[in-house]
Amino acid sequence: MKLTHLDENQNPKMVDVSAKDSTQREAIASGKITMNKEAFIAIKEQKVKKGAVLQTAIIAAIMGAKRTSELIPMCHPLFLSSIKCDIEEIPEENAFILKVRAKTLGQTGVEMEALMGVNIGLLTIYDMVKAIDKTMVLSEICLLEKSGGKSGHFMR
Repeated sequence: MKLTHLDENQNPKMVDVSAKDSTQREAIASGKITMNKEAFIAIKEQKVKKGAVLQTAIIAAIMGAKRTSELIPMCHPLFLSSIKCDIEEIPEENAFILKVRAKTLGQTGVEMEALMGVNIGLLTIYDMVKAIDKTMVLSEICLLEKSGGKSGHFMR
């Protein structure tokens, strides 16, 4: 098996995508943050001293997706045509699920952008609420779906 991020001298390289066709590409990723009841209620009732937690997490997720190539060495800088975030409450678990959908018309996929958005969004929630609960857990971070490109459609 030939590794695509290593050259003939085993040195790291960015994959050359210049010969690939531009196609409509989309990826959806998701993750969960679980916390104690006090933190969950504070977020829901917007009583966290640092401000509107979920709205800030959405902005952070968008910013994180846009900066993926700056943080992950072999990711290509992409023109993202859309980033959409949804946060779902799971009251019985004192948890929130963040989903990030990223889209582009390009030569490489947007899975990493969607995953980066999820991670940065969840970390923002953690940062804003850690004074209430330092035991929060980020979990179940995964790619849910991707489409476009040579490898086709994937659905978890």
